[in-house]
Amino acid sequence: MPASSREWTDAELGLARLAIALGGLAVGGSLTIDEQRLAGSAAIGPSPSRDEVRETADAVCAGGDPLGDRLVAARLRLQRRALGQILTPMSITRPMVDWVLDRSVTRVVDAGCGSGRFTFEVARRSGAEIIAVDSDPLATLLTRGGLAALGGIPQVRVLNADYLRLSLPGHDGCTAFIGNPPYVRHHELASEVKAWGRDASGRVGTPFSGLAGLHAHFFLATALHGQQGDVGCFVTSSEWLDVNYGEMVRSLLLDGLGGHSVHILQATETPFDGAVTTAVVTCFEVGKRPGSMQMREVGEVASLAPLQGGQTVARDRLEQARRWIPLLRSASAMPDGYVELGEICRVHRGQVTGSNATWVVPADADTPVPERYLLPSVTRARELIDADNRLESTAELRRVIDLPADLDELDAEERPGVEAFLDSARAAGVPDGYVARNRRAWWSVGLREPAPLLATYMARRPPAFVRNVAGARHINIAHGIYPREPLQGRALDRLAEALRTAVRPEMGRTYAGGLVKFEPREMERIPVPSVERLLED
Repeated sequence: MPASSREWTDAELGLARLAIALGGLAVGGSLTIDEQRLAGSAAIGPSPSRDEVRETADAVCAGGDPLGDRLVAARLRLQRRALGQILTPMSITRPMVDWVLDRSVTRVVDAGCGSGRFTFEVARRSGAEIIAVDSDPLATLLTRGGLAALGGIPQVRVLNADYLRLSLPGHDGCTAFIGNPPYVRHHELASEVKAWGRDASGRVGTPFSGLAGLHAHFFLATALHGQQGDVGCFVTSSEWLDVNYGEMVRSLLLDGLGGHSVHILQATETPFDGAVTTAVVTCFEVGKRPGSMQMREVGEVASLAPLQGGQTVARDRLEQARRWIPLLRSASAMPDGYVELGEICRVHRGQVTGSNATWVVPADADTPVPERYLLPSVTRARELIDADNRLESTAELRRVIDLPADLDELDAEERPGVEAFLDSARAAGVPDGYVARNRRAWWSVGLREPAPLLATYMARRPPAFVRNVAGARHINIAHGIYPREPLQGRALDRLAEALRTAVRPEMGRTYAGGLVKFEPREMERIPVPSVERLLED
């Protein structure tokens, strides 16, 4: 919603009054109309006390960000999520500023400045010109207030503007782009933002994906704003390293933004208060075409500084890889007596029904479909997680209606009930669904035979590998693991235990929020004992 058309909450107006009381209207350059309107609305209420103003100023001068902390408290999580506002902890901000200032920069652009954490840290330690940019007028007003508390730094301009469409003035020295670009998912982006991204990617010459979030668009905008010799350092969600839309960012770092180094916080780390998301710090040198990049994985935020070191990854490997996180894996040989799971088993995702509301029914459902076509199935990942490594019974599982593709297989007494069921499915529009339209027979789900092992594949925890003793079928919430040659109970137990021991989150692909997903081919790369070892007495 445009700032000019929104109503501010009492908490937000109180924050604006505090920024004004600090002297924010007098620093950072001229105000936009939206900032002026916000200031006008704030002027109607009571002014903060002198003690509150003094304590806030003291906290800013001591290296804190009390205005940012209060902004988080003033806004509901959903509101901040819509704006992509995630405050960066100082344990990440400081090493990023260190890296930038080591490059002899003469101008710093704080991209999506929020409450001004990066701007303040640069201003405390450098005389470089600073341009702080954010589309949220309350955020820019808070940045102005913080700058006033620091003494009204004259070399700082604060712009309440859209970073994507920013027009930077010319500059002879080295400009550094720094920040925590807003994390807004693609489905929350306005159509004009995606149109901008499509046009900008064409100008830069990089692939564009409509699934890219706003943080990916910030990389694209930086490629347009920067010039040869400029540098940058962004902290974002790490999902672009592995997912398909991330090709846009990966391509930019190979040509245009000049990737220098990538510092990945392990998926178990959630460094942003109030936001369950992964993080990566990306350093780049605009205009360079790197022959290699430094990549490293950091176990905890405290170990992030300094932004140096790691594994040198050659350009050709980066170009060929569809995912970058696996490039960090050591190339050590497979342990003696071990093979990849795919050598002894096939991994298949479960069948998509196309309409669970139609095809999945409770175990005790009253349905006209004959019992033999009601197949007990794992339809929720929680059923595997709660199975404690062995699925012993199907009694509590829901049933998937799986009719034969050839309805002539029905007995005469079965046909009326099945026809009644199919009539209700037609009335619900099931045959017109994408999945149903692309099946050989729209009424036949086509479940696979029971898999001896079942596995979850998408969670914020390692996959659950479960012995399917009960012989349940499964739909697409799980993978089925099928031995290429028959294995019996003890060998299957050993295989399941080996998988639980060997699997690590980095073997899959990490999405926002630390969600780790294993595609079938990725699961097939997990090292497991050979068949000979599994069969040993």
